[in-house]
Amino acid sequence: MSVKDSRFDGEGFLRDPEAWSPQMATEIAAAEGIRNLGQDHVKILEELRHRYLDRGDVPAMRHVCRDAGLEESCVRELLVNPLRAWRVAGLPDPGEEAKAYLETAQ
Repeated sequence: MSVKDSRFDGEGFLRDPEAWSPQMATEIAAAEGIRNLGQDHVKILEELRHRYLDRGDVPAMRHVCRDAGLEESCVRELLVNPLRAWRVAGLPDPGEEAKAYLETAQ
């Protein structure tokens, strides 16, 4: 997204996760270098959003994949890394510790 887009913070995280939409996910994904979000991408994004909005946590990525009905490494295969998936899912900055986890999570 554009640096001037006030909906996002300086690191590209959506400030208000309720403002997210599937159309916005496509735009964020394109800005992150991910083209053509498919059905499996959407399953991952929806599961990430559910976990965060319902439980307020940063889940283990293998659980996200399992609960989305996908292979254990689905996030890395489809969205490159969990931090990028977090941004595309329209979630806010999870904090420094969580970002460090998301950068290296499998």
